[in-house]
Amino acid sequence: MSKFNMKNEYLSLNELDKLQNNYNKDDKNVILRHALSKTSIPDVIYVSESEHDLENKFSIDLKTMNVCNQKQSGRCWIFAGLNILREIIGKKLNVEQFELSQNYVAFFDKLEKINFTLSSVMELLDKEHDDRTLMHILTNGVGDGGQWDMFANLVKKYGVCPKNAMVETYQSSGTRESDVLINSMIRKFAADASKLYKEEKYDQIKEMKDELIQKSYNLLANCFGVPPKTFNLEYVDKDNKYHLVQNLTPKQFFDEFIGSEIDEYQSITNAPTKDKPYLKTFTIKYLGNVIEGKKVVHLNLTMDRIKEIIINQLSNNEPVWFGSDVSYYRNRTTGVWDTLSYDYMSAFGLDVKFSKEDMLNYFNSAMNHAMVITGVNLVNGKANKWKIENSWGDDIGNKGYFIMSSDFFDRFVYQAVVNKKYLDKEELEALEKEPVELKPWDPMGTLA
Repeated sequence: MSKFNMKNEYLSLNELDKLQNNYNKDDKNVILRHALSKTSIPDVIYVSESEHDLENKFSIDLKTMNVCNQKQSGRCWIFAGLNILREIIGKKLNVEQFELSQNYVAFFDKLEKINFTLSSVMELLDKEHDDRTLMHILTNGVGDGGQWDMFANLVKKYGVCPKNAMVETYQSSGTRESDVLINSMIRKFAADASKLYKEEKYDQIKEMKDELIQKSYNLLANCFGVPPKTFNLEYVDKDNKYHLVQNLTPKQFFDEFIGSEIDEYQSITNAPTKDKPYLKTFTIKYLGNVIEGKKVVHLNLTMDRIKEIIINQLSNNEPVWFGSDVSYYRNRTTGVWDTLSYDYMSAFGLDVKFSKEDMLNYFNSAMNHAMVITGVNLVNGKANKWKIENSWGDDIGNKGYFIMSSDFFDRFVYQAVVNKKYLDKEELEALEKEPVELKPWDPMGTLA
């Protein structure tokens, strides 16, 4: 039993008078109130001096392709994943610029997620509607986000194709409306299936699910387009030589240029919480898209070790997919993430910096965006800033590339995907052990 009773914590009128009197005594509040009436909080408390040590110069700087634009969608993890693959494919094709169809992968992600979610609901039909796991599944529903292993499952099953084989549509670039329809359909299925389950009409539940899968395919095809069965690969290489390969399937294209190479990549995380020891692997219940695909599996490591592995991979001219929380301390115009850029303490007296462990445990932070690390600046062997390939278009930052300070990286980066060849013997052995299964709502199960 708590020592506190919230009924005793009400605000009295006398306390409200005291709050206002104390506010009026501080002239700084007048200045802030005037400034904030016409200006955003970040712009008012921005610290311009923070830019001094964050120039766009890096000791390790990979020459990667032009940034892409996910527009009004949450497909960053797909964009980042395809940006990793296109660098591999681009080198093999000997081309300067190349873009894979994000819409093609996203189409099948949505279809697989719908099937995954409907199947999860069916598995939980013996529970009440307010069962926490069922509530979590229905509350989060089907969205645009994902994890690396979910991306790998998709491209291994369906392959990839050039962007011109399945171009963007209005709906693929702005997915809110279709997501609302999909999730309303899933929740109605849960309600209807629950009634049928109590009546032991199991065949009707399966028939209803199959019918909804067809309707979902129709909706996705109408919104995003029909995925191509074959395409022609047409390009001009760096030597100005024209190439044309006809009637490729997306799976053939993937198998030829990537294939089993994708299985060499492993998710590593930094979750410094007591329930997640380092050098252990973790998976998350009811997280995924392709039911028959590989589970989402994270190897938890110290941040120092993660940075060491990332730097080794970058030093070998290989970019790194990673997941971060980008909700705080960001400047979209300059393209800088830096914890020194905004001064909340001087303006409001609020100390909003607390440990990574506590941020995870108390729901203040978790991964919400995936990007690609393409460079790092080392001073005396230590990283003081990182070069980031974003997917928010080329009209912000340095033609769409961002800079992340060392402190921001330590505080808000939660996941990286690296080639297993950069892991040591102890880490590789940890991957052989059965992962600990975390609850569906664990912060390491959040989607980029």
